[in-house]
Amino acid sequence: MDYTDILIKPVITEKANTLREQNKYVFIVDPAANKLQIKEAVTKLFNVKVIGCTTMNVMGKVKRVRGIPGRTSSYKKAIVRLAPGQTIQAFEGV
Repeated sequence: MDYTDILIKPVITEKANTLREQNKYVFIVDPAANKLQIKEAVTKLFNVKVIGCTTMNVMGKVKRVRGIPGRTSSYKKAIVRLAPGQTIQAFEGV
């Protein structure tokens, strides 16, 4: 599996920005990826040292469109903690 296939996209929300102050970065990742693969992908793609990784499966919400019930897609989210003094440049200024 390629590293770019593991990390689908970064999460840019108020809560994720608050976590950045604690040196934690949030990504939506491939549901089949495990913590070791996620840590390795972040290390190789962004040249940083990863201390820890927390993952969670987020279930899709039930929504209605014109009275017909449906569901948004489920996804897997990872919170990656970096070593002190390390940053991911792609997130800076966002």
